[in-house]
Amino acid sequence: MAPIRRQKRPMQQTSLAISMPAKPSQPSARRDRLILFVLLALLLVGLAGAIAATGWGEVMAQLRRVGPGQIALLLGLSLVNYLARALRWHLFALRLGLGTGLLQDARHFLGGFAMSVTPGRVGELVRMRWIRRETGWSFERTAPLALADRASDLAAMGLLLGLMLALSGRSIALGAPVAALALVGAFVATRPALLDALARAGYRLTGRFARLFARLRRAARSLAAFSAPGLLAGVALLGAVGWLAEGLAFHLLLVWMGADIGLASATAIFIFSALAGGLTGAPGGVGGAEAAMVALLALEGVPMEVSLPATAIIRLTTLWFAIAIGLVVFPWAEKYSRRGAYALEGN
Repeated sequence: MAPIRRQKRPMQQTSLAISMPAKPSQPSARRDRLILFVLLALLLVGLAGAIAATGWGEVMAQLRRVGPGQIALLLGLSLVNYLARALRWHLFALRLGLGTGLLQDARHFLGGFAMSVTPGRVGELVRMRWIRRETGWSFERTAPLALADRASDLAAMGLLLGLMLALSGRSIALGAPVAALALVGAFVATRPALLDALARAGYRLTGRFARLFARLRRAARSLAAFSAPGLLAGVALLGAVGWLAEGLAFHLLLVWMGADIGLASATAIFIFSALAGGLTGAPGGVGGAEAAMVALLALEGVPMEVSLPATAIIRLTTLWFAIAIGLVVFPWAEKYSRRGAYALEGN
């Protein structure tokens, strides 16, 4: 299907849009950093206490089983996930008609990982700011891109979780409901008419935030661009490959530590924990994901001296590796977006 044709915008309107990038206020930024610091402190204290109760010697012995080559393999599998999802972002951008290239879209997507630890990951909307600077497209017109990306993640993770639960032949508590919730969330987020109706109902119930609900309705109508069956199948495959790669990494890590619970069970635990952490609304799911992972490994009979270091390593090589990539790419993305903004103003 042909992409949606980008509408030309008047010079004055474009200049105004790119001269007022959406930035978090200083109090909001300080609050987010404080929340993250407190969560990390609580996580580290809890982890240290659990290790002390288990025995530092036993935990260190497990950590020594994982060498540099194995860590490199774990990072490589995580990179497969990030690159597959970056390609998916590019496909969405093409369908929306942004006119951006693959390298440009990958820069936006990977750079956004630097903001993954903001509450609810709202900081990742910095990608929309970069797109606005470089293309002149307003947030209302690019918001469906972020929504479709998040919905695709939910759909891929929900389907994989359900499949892995079936293949493992074991029951993870609340696994099926979480998988169903992810799929429902993905369905709602990609149904323009349903989102439009929800926005109308929200305004009628509250009688406030008229501008916000109007923007939501405009964004909902734009989601129709992503409803092509071929596109949905392609992005679903990319998402499944990406998250399965990280599930495989978790499985290999457990095998190296002498706790082989099977690929299906390991992948199900990894995906469930990621979803559970996200549902808490904590930055990056910090705290919730780790607690869920340790608890579910315990239900599978994995001893604490294995589950604690395995959880720490997999989170370092997934979430924190993504953040490290984002921190490297972020200045590059900022530089190019400012250069794009100047070019648009010059035209």
